[in-house]
Amino acid sequence: MSLACATCPVREQAACSVLNDNEREQLARSGRTRKLKRGEVLFAAGDDAQTCATLQTGALKISQTDANGEEHILALVHPAGFVGELFQPFMQSDVIALTDCELCLFSGTSIDQTIGQHPELAKALLRRSQEDLHASRALLALAGNHSAAHKVGGLLMAFAHAASDSPCHPVSSFQLPLNRGEIGNMLGLAIETVSRQLSRFEQEGAIRRTGQRGIEILDPALLAPAA
Repeated sequence: MSLACATCPVREQAACSVLNDNEREQLARSGRTRKLKRGEVLFAAGDDAQTCATLQTGALKISQTDANGEEHILALVHPAGFVGELFQPFMQSDVIALTDCELCLFSGTSIDQTIGQHPELAKALLRRSQEDLHASRALLALAGNHSAAHKVGGLLMAFAHAASDSPCHPVSSFQLPLNRGEIGNMLGLAIETVSRQLSRFEQEGAIRRTGQRGIEILDPALLAPAA
């Protein structure tokens, strides 16, 4: 499916926002839209790294599987995030859809050519990579020697910030991209501990759960000390 940049939901947040309309249109001609179902693999470790993508909607996880077959979630990718090993011959990790997703897919050659013509895109991709690396380190730090409240509260606030279009203000409502087992995997907690902590936050009036994965933050101050 061809790209429709004019209606792209992350048009103003993605790295390509530094291009003007004509430049973006030229890049769009070399790309295509891809849709993924939850659990579908976008890239697998060891794949020939000739493709990259910008996430338009949904959420992705970047993970590795150890020798015992246990998955370790290294990072999450939210809308406007960029994935793909531009400077590596092979993918280093698995990139898997956490929810139904829609992405802009480009060949590495196309991106390389556009970067050569428009250095500002290289700067934007570097800035995006730095932001994503900072966010990934912050999430991984939550798995350290902290209380369950610190870990779960910090993760909820991280999700609220990731779901926001503003770099300063988190959204008040969002859908959890991870289930309780995946949250426990990332934070080093048992699934029962995650469930108890979510229930505790709800009882204390910090959050309200809506539906299967909906979270409404009622009092960020009750989560902030934990975060």
